[in-house]
Order: sequence, then C-alpha cells, then structure tokens
Amino acid sequence: MAVKETAGRKAPPAPKSGMTLNQRRTLVGLSFITPNFIGFLVLILIPVLFTFWLCFNRWDGFNPMEFAGLDNFKYIFGDKNFRTAVVKTLIFTVCSVAITLLLSLGLAVLINQKLAGIGIFRTAIFFPYVASVVAVAAVWQMLFQKDMGLINEILRSFGVADVPGWFASTKWALPGVIVVNIWKNMGYYMIIYLAALQDVPTSLVEAGMIAGASAWQRFWKIKWPLLGNATFFVVMMLTINSFKSFDLIYALTEGGPNKATTLLSQYIYNQSFVSWDYGRASAAAMVLFVIVAVITLIQFRLEKKFSNE
Repeated sequence: MAVKETAGRKAPPAPKSGMTLNQRRTLVGLSFITPNFIGFLVLILIPVLFTFWLCFNRWDGFNPMEFAGLDNFKYIFGDKNFRTAVVKTLIFTVCSVAITLLLSLGLAVLINQKLAGIGIFRTAIFFPYVASVVAVAAVWQMLFQKDMGLINEILRSFGVADVPGWFASTKWALPGVIVVNIWKNMGYYMIIYLAALQDVPTSLVEAGMIAGASAWQRFWKIKWPLLGNATFFVVMMLTINSFKSFDLIYALTEGGPNKATTLLSQYIYNQSFVSWDYGRASAAAMVLFVIVAVITLIQFRLEKKFSNE
C-alpha cells in the first residue's frame, strides 16, 4: 500500500531557473528608459560635447580640424555682426516675453467666463500655436505687404500716409517679426494661465466678493498671488524659446533685410552653413548657451526667493 501511494504521488516541482522578480522589474524599467537614453545620448549629449570641442578648433566639415585655441571666441566678440545679433536677440526676447505674458494673461482672464461660444474662441486663439510655421509666415508676409497688405490698408484708413515697409524695411522688420511671434505663441501660454486661474479656490473669490472687493481687487489681491508658479513657467519658457527662435524668423525674413532680423540663432546658422566655419558657429552657440543658462539660473533663484517670502 505504501509502495502504491509513493508511486502515484507526483514528484515535487523542480525549482524554476531564470530571473528573479526584482531582476524582471529591473529589465522592464530599463526597457522603458533605454530608448530615451539612447536618443538623449545620440541627439543631445554627443552633439553638445562635440560642439564644445569645436569651439577650440577650425573646421569646415571637409578638411581636417586645426586647433585654434581661443581664436574663435576672439573673432566673434570682435565681429560687429555678432554684437548686433546679441543686441537684437535681447530686444526680441524682452519684447516677446513681456507682451506675450500680458496678452496671454489678459486673454486667460477674459475667456475664464461661462459664456456661450467661449470654446470656439479658445480654439481660435490656440490654433496659431499648432499651425505650420511656413503657413503662418506666408500669411503674415501678405498681411504686411507695403502696397497691398491689409495692415497698411487699415493704417491708411486711419490717415497714416507714410506706412511702414515692415519686412522690407530695416527699421520695421524686427517689430514685425516680434508681432508675428507674439501672435503665434500667446495661445499656448493663455491655456497655461487659464488652467492656473481655474485652479484658484472659488471660496477665496467669493470671500472677496462678500468683503466688497472690486473685480480688479479680487484679481490683484487673490488670483495674481496664486499664479506665481504659472508665471514662472511662462517667463522661463518664453525666455528660452525667444533666445533660440529661428524657424519663424527664417521663414519670414531669412534674417534680412540687411541683417535687420539676424538674431544669434541666425548668426550661428550663417557661420555654419553660409561661411562653413563650424568652429566660430560653435563658439557663438556656446555664448548663447551661457546666456540662456545664466538667465535661467537667475529666474530659478528669484522664483525660490519670492516663493519663500
């Protein structure tokens, strides 16, 4: 009987060979991280390190590299076009950041109302941000035409005889580019502010109404202090994007006329693909990187300071 029971009983399962649970979890995590890491390594880290190396070399992309030391930096700092590009970049950035912030905030306050058709209005304002840069440039080039453009026709209807040449004028090309840049980007930042406004507790607003505060007082004393994080994000992103803005300006003016809209990004492009001097282009790119990094650090310090107060 004992022999039969032993014969009919199944043998205990052999221990499974392979990975443990922690090893499988690690493998799954690596499978998610690895593609992104490879993309970062190939598309960002290696080009950045190579750019840093190119700063100290002469190279046209065809002939062997020649070590140049600090000659590339000496050249660009002595180049009038580089200094002009830095000044125009600062003007473009300051105007774009300040005006876009004010308009996007104002639009967010305006559409944060329960009105009929407000969804269509929001979509119409946001649409330029996702529209093709080439299409936007083509439309605004027609609008800013000196002789038959809609903008100048409106100015003539108000009695302005000497209308601007806009993209054909060295005086008005940069303001025109700033206008188009603001129009294209303000819809996105309006959505950021709108989300922040809708996150403001209604109890605080109602308490202000009960206390007799006006609409402006409720905004300035209650809502605006709670928009600090959104404002920090908007200012930081606007600053970075304005400093590296290239595609819209290139599609509108290609940096002209007579370098009137040549910003640092366009200057780097010209040194790379017009003059075929990757060393000087890399030196200018490093200067742009340092400027953006310093401004970003200052913004983080200010945000931390004001958030602690």
